[in-house]
Amino acid sequence: MRVSLLEFDIVWGQPRKNIFLVEKMMRNRDAADLYILPEMWATGFAVDTVEIAEDETSSTALQWMKQIAKERQCAISGSLAVRVGDNYYNRHYFVTPNSVSFYDKRHLFSYGHEDVHYTRGEQPVIVNWQGFRILLQTCYDLRFPVFSRYGRAGEYDAIIYVANWPEKRQMAWETLLRARAIENMCYVMAVNRTGQDTKCKYTGGSAIIDPLGKTINGLSSDLSLEELRLTRNRFRFLDDRD
Repeated sequence: MRVSLLEFDIVWGQPRKNIFLVEKMMRNRDAADLYILPEMWATGFAVDTVEIAEDETSSTALQWMKQIAKERQCAISGSLAVRVGDNYYNRHYFVTPNSVSFYDKRHLFSYGHEDVHYTRGEQPVIVNWQGFRILLQTCYDLRFPVFSRYGRAGEYDAIIYVANWPEKRQMAWETLLRARAIENMCYVMAVNRTGQDTKCKYTGGSAIIDPLGKTINGLSSDLSLEELRLTRNRFRFLDDRD
């Protein structure tokens, strides 16, 4: 499975401009089976839901994700701030040519008052694509390993983390991503934004990490399900998990 990580400097509150930036990046990359975008990629991370969140049924960003998945016959993953009825969600979408799946962020960032404005999700979500079972996670979820633990969350081959993770906590981002890959013996595909919003600076650090914790070079790479299975069969660490 060819994976392409699309980290970029998100334009605050302007979905159409961000769609333009993403399309430009995609044109400049080799075709991929799976494209991954940052958290709240269409607007930047915002707790002002009234100004930022789109209604899910008419979301420009979500409609674009559906369109690009069909045009390119690929999957695309990333989170959006959306309104569903009277509730607001930081909703991580996984869109394929024939389906739309989503995971609502479980661990809302209380330090930034995300929990005041958004409704949290309750369950882990695993999607299937190109033979891979993929666990969807969002930003602050990275700090809570029990929720994503292999076997507890379900059986999976890879985790996607989409994020707006600030530069000042970059060491935690890098350390915890590697830990999640090692402890769950899975691929980790993580995309963080770059640039700056009204409160934070971001330096990216997007990465693909293999099941033994080694970073795979580049923002595009081929992942092998067979190599994953060989690694898990050789080092049967998951058999001894709690």
